[in-house]
Amino acid sequence: QVQLVESGGGLVQAGASLTLSCAGSRPISSGLAVGWFRQAPGKERQFLAAIRSTETTYYADAVKDRFTISRDNAKNAVNLQMNNLQPEDTGTYYCGIASTIQIRPNFYDWWGPGTQVTVSL
Repeated sequence: QVQLVESGGGLVQAGASLTLSCAGSRPISSGLAVGWFRQAPGKERQFLAAIRSTETTYYADAVKDRFTISRDNAKNAVNLQMNNLQPEDTGTYYCGIASTIQIRPNFYDWWGPGTQVTVSL
C-alpha cells in the first residue's frame, strides 16, 4: 500500500500557473497509472489527466492544451503543471493510483487528502 499526498495548491488569479505534486510514501511502480482529478463543491470528481510509465499520458479534452502531467521519479511524485488557470478550474485536486489509465474515479485507489486550488478573476 502507498500513501499519497497532494501539494502545490493555492489562490491565484486567472491566467496564472501552478504545479501540483502527488508524492508517494514509496516509489510508485511505472506499471501503474497515476491520475489527477478535480472536485468542485457539490460536484462529482472529474478526471483531468493520467500517466502510466513515463510516456503514456491521457488528458481530458477540457485541459489537454493547458495541463501537463509528468513523473518525477527522484521524488516518487507525479506532477501536474497547470497553465492559464481560469475560475472554472477552482476545486480540490486529488491524485489516485489505478492498474491502468482510467477516466472514472472508482477505478482508482489510495487517494490523497487533496490540495485546494482557487482561481479568482
